Amino acid sequence: MKSSRVFINTSFKAPSRTLVTLKDHKYTAHAVAKGAGRNGEVSSNGLDLKLASPKEMGGSGQGQNPEQLFAMGYSACLLGAIQAVAKGMGKSDMAKNAKVHASVHIGEPEGMPGFGIAVDMKVEGIDEELLKAGHEFCPYSRLMKHGGVVNVSLA
Repeated sequence: MKSSRVFINTSFKAPSRTLVTLKDHKYTAHAVAKGAGRNGEVSSNGLDLKLASPKEMGGSGQGQNPEQLFAMGYSACLLGAIQAVAKGMGKSDMAKNAKVHASVHIGEPEGMPGFGIAVDMKVEGIDEELLKAGHEFCPYSRLMKHGGVVNVSLA
């Protein structure tokens, strides 16, 4: 009988997820949600929206939903990050006409109950080097990649 050996690479170490923490706060946005959650209302500093679950999730679709708001915030933040880093790279002209398209998907995550989100970002009008630099600089991208501190408590 021929013996077989199995080699296990013990030097491999799975990448650890870092956690973004803040040493100071430059700005804090405040929002209030009330009513029926995804079918209720949200407000923030004079912006008042009526929410409605999308038809795909059994709702009326007659209002905004959290995924739309997240897509809007992320796309604007990534565009701003791209434009900010473009200055230092000498690519301001390229970045001024860039467009960021965000798709935020909600669905059932694998291996856990409830809902999860996934995000696809597509940027037009810039090169790969600027895209990478903007993505690394963007706070939304950092949150999605590294996680962040979330404190939930009773008011």
